[in-house]
Amino acid sequence: NGPFGVLEALNDFIVQSGEGFDRHPHQEVEIVSYCVEGELSHIDSVGNAQILRRGDVGYQCAGSGITHTEKNRAPDQPLRFVQILITPKAPGLTPGYNYHHFSAHDRLNKWLRVASGSPVDGTIQINQDADIFVSEISQGVRLGFDIPKGRQTYLVCLEGSLAINGFDLEQGDAIKAIGK
Repeated sequence: NGPFGVLEALNDFIVQSGEGFDRHPHQEVEIVSYCVEGELSHIDSVGNAQILRRGDVGYQCAGSGITHTEKNRAPDQPLRFVQILITPKAPGLTPGYNYHHFSAHDRLNKWLRVASGSPVDGTIQINQDADIFVSEISQGVRLGFDIPKGRQTYLVCLEGSLAINGFDLEQGDAIKAIGK
């Protein structure tokens, strides 16, 4: 469908054991990876190597250019991860990487900000006026989310199902909204 504001793409990958994406380039994009299940091995051309597990977030500023690999190194478990591509606020940024572990408790029945364009304690700072939140919501729990006027929101149901403002979403469904 094309970009939605600064959101270029949101890809939901399932990768079998030993498989993945060989070394490939990126340029002028912010990349946020969120591990849903399994183990995501990240290795990049600026010397970073990281294993992400459920709830972990990896961030890569591709900036002026970077290459990386993403593999499922687990011998017997599929990997599922979401990769969010965001237009950076400026061209030619210095490539870089950051990682943060978030526990299940951190996101249980609340909106957990995992990445932000503003310096917020406990989050990964990205190079764009955008925020990324995650939550694991128990059955019967209701969470509100106010969208400021003129701001855009893109919500994806990664697991299970949920109802939002009269819309039923199943795993993989998404909804776009703009604050009024």
